[in-house]
Parts: sequence; C-alpha cells; structure tokens
Amino acid sequence: MLNFLFRGLTAQDARGTALFDAVTAEARRPSWFVQGEVPDTLDGRFAVLATLAALVLVRLEREGEGGDAVSVALTERFIEVMESEHRELGLGDPTLGKTVRKLVGMLAKRVELWRGAQAHWIEATRESLYRGEAGDDALRHGAPAVKEWARRLDETPLADLEQGKFA
Repeated sequence: MLNFLFRGLTAQDARGTALFDAVTAEARRPSWFVQGEVPDTLDGRFAVLATLAALVLVRLEREGEGGDAVSVALTERFIEVMESEHRELGLGDPTLGKTVRKLVGMLAKRVELWRGAQAHWIEATRESLYRGEAGDDALRHGAPAVKEWARRLDETPLADLEQGKFA
C-alpha cells in the first residue's frame, strides 16, 4: 500500500551487482591461493579480483554500446565495493578517495595489460596476479586458470554476462 514511499528501499540491486558478485565469487575460489600460490592477503585477493574483472572488461569492449553500458555498471560497482570495504578497514574521508582512485588505476592497468596479452599470456599472468614475482609452480596453475576464465567469458553471451552467468 505504501510502496511508493519506500520504493528506494525495496528497489532491485544496482546494475552491475550480479556481474560483480559473480566475479567476486570466482576470485574467492581457494584454488587461486592454494594451487595458484597467490598470497592470501588483501593485496593478493585484490590481484585476483582485479585480474578477473579486467578480463571481463576487455571482453565487454568487444560488444560495442551494449558492452559499454555493462562495463560502466561493473566499474561503478567495483568502485562502490572498494569504497565500502576500505571504510570497513578504517579509512576515513581524507584518504579514502585517494586509495579508491589508486585501486581503480590498478584495475585500469590490468585492462591495458590484458588487451594485448594474447601472445604473452604467461608474462601477463605473472604481472597481473603476482606483481612480477611468481614461481614456475604458481604459473603452471595461474596462467591456465586465467586463460580458462577468458575462454569462459568469450563463450558467454552479453545478456548472460550482465546477469553474472558464465559458460
């Protein structure tokens, strides 16, 4: 009866939420940290999340305007979550904006890296997941896992990507 008063409180999830949540779920898989040997730290978890999100953004670029809209929604959601998470870690307003801009910049660098990575997959994985420091065992898992993620993205239609459903 009073739905019109509380429409903002009961609205659907913000655009980009389903896709971001699905990328986050993938980034939380233990295999990235166990077999892939990505350090299970804030930096390591961010590296996995940013790598996977960057590959999604590169995939969305190939979709034209429809992909651009989804890309913007995913990036906006990424910013919202980074801000929220860092507030929970105790960062306040003076440093929060600078920190979030730095994180978005790190995501953008990964997007650039993955745009041209087809011929240099292992080196791109080394840089994106391990910040240049990875042993052979880590790369034996990490590079194929990242490549498999990219393959799944390539095989997933835009409408499914937007809903966070991957092939």
